Amino acid sequence: MEIIEVNPDEVVSVETLPTKSDFIVANTLPIHYSELRNKCIIPVFAKDNESTISHSDFIDIVGDVTRRYFSGELISPPAIRVSHPIKGRIPQAMGKPANELMDHEKTIYYERMAFMYELPNISGTVGGNTLSLSVGGVRAYNNDSLSGRKGEERFKVFVGFKNWVCTNLCISTDGYASDIRVTSLSELFNRIFQLLTRFNSDRQLKYLTTLSDLGLTEQQFALLMGRCRLYQYLPAKQKKAIDILPLSDTQLTSVARDYFQDCSFCRSENGDIDLWKVYNLFTSATKSSYIDTYLDRNVGSYRFLGTLIDSLRGDKKSWYLS
Repeated sequence: MEIIEVNPDEVVSVETLPTKSDFIVANTLPIHYSELRNKCIIPVFAKDNESTISHSDFIDIVGDVTRRYFSGELISPPAIRVSHPIKGRIPQAMGKPANELMDHEKTIYYERMAFMYELPNISGTVGGNTLSLSVGGVRAYNNDSLSGRKGEERFKVFVGFKNWVCTNLCISTDGYASDIRVTSLSELFNRIFQLLTRFNSDRQLKYLTTLSDLGLTEQQFALLMGRCRLYQYLPAKQKKAIDILPLSDTQLTSVARDYFQDCSFCRSENGDIDLWKVYNLFTSATKSSYIDTYLDRNVGSYRFLGTLIDSLRGDKKSWYLS
């Protein structure tokens, strides 16, 4: 692997916000890149006052790697969502009533942030749905030890496909780096580059296509939902031997509801449903997760569907369908 030296001053920034940014919902808000870069303060490590890598620098570095790796490809501006605002004020406004604060006296940054670039010309079709390649990441300052001295900072980065119908993300295990720990932009650049290098988009599309070829009857889907409900209450020893369920009870309720009601991924008239639709019901439900758990639940859904495939093919028995 070639190690690339990066000058942070040479990283290309972006200026606009695309119209579609609902790849995650939960308690998040969309934000313009310019607002994130120009109006949000940058947290520091408390004991040495050293700056963290800012959200906007993270977005820039992922965009720069993506442009270099996919040279010549059309890349959309990033869709950005934030949550958990941390508000403050400048020293000159100390003691001033909150309702009298002027805009220039207020400070803010967002503890958690997720973003996504889209490459619309790298695409495929699964189950009649168009998918486009997407690259993005998640940053959550609550995962860093900001109370101490400057040290490693943690990031999550992904590359996968976005479903145009519902903006659901399809992220595989080899397209996800769940815990990147770095101390510089150069290290971060190279870790992202390594992720893009090992990801095989053709292989993922081929795998996703197989989901349309397998399905569940109404009885099998009902069994699956029932087993999923029981999973949370299993004895620890039994639970440890079973494939991890990536969804919460509330998210399972969304899956059950949308099995009947979703306009794109509901059951057929006889109650049958193919695994591509089941997968999208799962990934749609994960969009209600908090930013810092969203990607893990999304990738967990990908793994979970793999266990269902193995069971339906007779390769490996699944507790969820037995």
